[in-house]
Amino acid sequence: MYDNNYSSVSLSEMDYLDVKNLAQTGEGTYLEFKRTIPSAFKIAREIAAFANTRGGTLLIGVDDDCSLVGVAGYQEEEYLLKKAAEELCRPKVDIAIEIVHFGERDLLVIKVPELTEKPVFVKTEEGNIVFMREEDRNKVASKELIEIIKKRNSDEGVTFEYGKNEQTLFRYLNEYGEITVKKFAHLVDIPRRKASATLVNLVSADILNLFRKKNTDYFTYSRKCENEY
Repeated sequence: MYDNNYSSVSLSEMDYLDVKNLAQTGEGTYLEFKRTIPSAFKIAREIAAFANTRGGTLLIGVDDDCSLVGVAGYQEEEYLLKKAAEELCRPKVDIAIEIVHFGERDLLVIKVPELTEKPVFVKTEEGNIVFMREEDRNKVASKELIEIIKKRNSDEGVTFEYGKNEQTLFRYLNEYGEITVKKFAHLVDIPRRKASATLVNLVSADILNLFRKKNTDYFTYSRKCENEY
């Protein structure tokens, strides 16, 4: 739990022109900006998505057209940022909150690190959700991607069986190039859960890659193995 009376805001080494130039690059994988913080939950999604991907920077006080408008005072924003990072994100994310003076207003620069302890969940009334950063948007991670993240951050090794189902899978990929969990389950006539576990293990073993297209997860050969099967 954070201390409402303790401020962790520090004066940034960036100045007004630095923030302006950064904002002009536009939102992307590593940058997001907002005029104000709408709610702790919405900013928690941004923080978690950066922490689950490669880290990033949030600019508060920047409009959608990249113009700098600032905020009247940073205390409310600081409160929401701390609540988002320390209460709504699990595990909590140690963000750095910096301030840039902008006339009588302020700009906030929030630096979000990539966490080694992944995935970072966001607490909601419906349960815990994992967000990932994809270009300039935050996307909800699928169950398969969450399991892949867990396995990649686990000390346990990854093993898989090269059996009949895997042989059928590789023949299909050789012909069509990509497959979904649903299609694989139907192809080899196994429950979706088992199909999911098989594909997750193959991604974790760096034999397959997972990519997202039109809100659907697809699996294809990794570059390392695309010529081996």
